[in-house]
Amino acid sequence: MIEVKINYQGNDIISFQVKGHAGFAPAGQDIYCAGVSAVAQTALLGLSINLSIQPEYQVEEGWLQCRLPEGLDQEDMEKAQIILSTMEAGMLAMQEAYCNFIKLEVRRS
Repeated sequence: MIEVKINYQGNDIISFQVKGHAGFAPAGQDIYCAGVSAVAQTALLGLSINLSIQPEYQVEEGWLQCRLPEGLDQEDMEKAQIILSTMEAGMLAMQEAYCNFIKLEVRRS
């Protein structure tokens, strides 16, 4: 099971984590892992390209964690929210279609 956690602070997404494997096919051939990985890594890439301060992140086998940096101005925060809410929509759509392989958890504080 792939577990995706999206963390909000107020109305803003401030971080996300993706961990695990779908187990549908061998490593490197699993379409569910590939789909989730593509969405998560594209969000990370979008943040890295579009924000003036780089996001904090860690990527390992079966693990990706990303957190927005402290001190983003309003313009950067708006860009980040567009990128991250689009990622959330993609993850939600995949969970709805493939609930046996992908679990999405949204945490609000």
